[in-house]
Amino acid sequence: MDKKKEQANDLSPGSSMDLLVEQFMAYLRMEKHASPHTMEAYGHDLEEFTQFLIQDGSGGAKGVDPTQIDYLTVRRYLAELKKKGLERTTLARKLAALRSFYRYLSREDIIGNNPMLMISTPKKEKKLPQFLYQKEMEALLAAPDQSPMGQRDRAILEAIYAGGLRVSELVGLNIHDLDFHLGCAKVTGKGKKERIAPLGVPAMEALKAYLYDGRTKQAAKNRGSKDIKDIKDIKENNEEEKALFLNKFGTRLSARSVRNIVNKYVDQTALNREISPHTLRHTFATHLLEGGADLRSVQELLGHVNMSTTQIYTHVTKGHMKKVYLETHPRA
Repeated sequence: MDKKKEQANDLSPGSSMDLLVEQFMAYLRMEKHASPHTMEAYGHDLEEFTQFLIQDGSGGAKGVDPTQIDYLTVRRYLAELKKKGLERTTLARKLAALRSFYRYLSREDIIGNNPMLMISTPKKEKKLPQFLYQKEMEALLAAPDQSPMGQRDRAILEAIYAGGLRVSELVGLNIHDLDFHLGCAKVTGKGKKERIAPLGVPAMEALKAYLYDGRTKQAAKNRGSKDIKDIKDIKENNEEEKALFLNKFGTRLSARSVRNIVNKYVDQTALNREISPHTLRHTFATHLLEGGADLRSVQELLGHVNMSTTQIYTHVTKGHMKKVYLETHPRA
């Protein structure tokens, strides 16, 4: 432990924090299999914390040294964040980044005392997830045209709604992940965990139309691309060739592009409210529960680790439950 502390303290001002954060981020990526979204968020949060330490004059005589931080410094940082009027969910995430970072430093014996042990996380505001009603969802699914890009967009909307996919799971799909015979797709979720997502007939038909028609025309933008006659012909080691959803340049679609696609059709169908790709995932879960699915099955389909994450959808369906009660109970 002393040797690691000496190595950290011997670094030039500011570099101690930079080096440890770099090592921590490598740990998240290689050992924890953190998602790109988590990596980006934690990196930004730790950079923001570093800037606070510089302005606050904390972190020891040699500059920003995280081994010299105590819980009072973290409380000052938390107070500074609260002054900015940040939401509780944002505060909780920033504290989660610091907890994970200092837990790593403690595990590696770089610090003796973990300052985060005396810091409590603010209670999150419970916000009910937004969802679309069935007629709204049907209008959204019907919005894309039959052009190559329209076929792609229809397949994207159908896949998210039919499988409850996260955006990261959707854009990470490869052609070989589809099983048209069983009507499902193999998706890779948080922490590199794989699950099988049933997609249903309409979604699989939309995917098939895109794969064998629209995608072929998109892929033609790439030199050496060829028509897809059979999935078996696709080379799994060719990144551009194996990606399922392509952008206008014929390369893998990004998460940002999916958000833009959803926004486009939300505007086109005049739904007049903020709807993100994640809203379609919420809609998937809500419609399943309203249709009579049990919570445990919905948890598995969503790829949630904890049941508590799925339970929020029970609040959304209370209106539906009340309607069923009033229509069926003899004393209602």
